[in-house]
Amino acid sequence: MTKKSEINLFMQSIGDVTPIKSDKYNSIPPKPKPYPKQQEEIIPNKLTLAPSEQVHTLQAEDQLSYTTEGLQKNVLKKMRKGYYGLDAELDLHGLTSQQAKHELIKFLHFCEQDGCRCVRIIHGKGYRSENNLPVLKNDINLWLRQHNEVQAFCSTAQKHGGTGAVFVLLRLSSKYTDQNSTEY
Repeated sequence: MTKKSEINLFMQSIGDVTPIKSDKYNSIPPKPKPYPKQQEEIIPNKLTLAPSEQVHTLQAEDQLSYTTEGLQKNVLKKMRKGYYGLDAELDLHGLTSQQAKHELIKFLHFCEQDGCRCVRIIHGKGYRSENNLPVLKNDINLWLRQHNEVQAFCSTAQKHGGTGAVFVLLRLSSKYTDQNSTEY
């Protein structure tokens, strides 16, 4: 094939071409469209209930357990054995008491919105706390008792964190109980 026939073949294959008027490249990209600021969702604080009994200070290896009035006794056994399944988890290691409270309220709010029934909260055992007195563990023990949606909680089995974590059983959200009651 000759050079002229190659050029003709190439011109036939690409078809009509529009020449470029300017070969200068604009190096400044156009500004992106502005997006409105996302407003932070207001999360209600449901730590409103006063504890009905005296809450004792816990040590690092102490077990946690609590049930609201009217709940069956075997609920805690079922929770420890994993009967309810785990829907979500929150790890509070390394947070201050104030940060942990904020994260807990936010976490429980979203669990309620998503219809979570059983969740695990890892608070740690508090070995590095002052006087070996676990700060977050004692805070969690109090806060969970005060939360409207918490029906029960207990320390987890050793394989799930032992005395450094709790399983929490939440009240079923009314939006999920209404859906279930209409289905036959």
